[in-house]
Amino acid sequence: YHVVAGKVTAADVVKLDTATTVNGAAADVTVSGSTVKIDEATVTATDIKASNGIIHVIDTVILPE
Repeated sequence: YHVVAGKVTAADVVKLDTATTVNGAAADVTVSGSTVKIDEATVTATDIKASNGIIHVIDTVILPE
């Protein structure tokens, strides 16, 4: 539930209302000022490049409902 297929940068994320995860569930994306939330988790760091994609750090574990 924490993974979205493809290369999704922070600039891409803020344009979304939802993101479909690799397990098929939809995670809600909300933007309020400079705060971005994925479901109830706040994004704390963005665009960390890794060998297998881009990482965005969140402050809590999110689970599908």
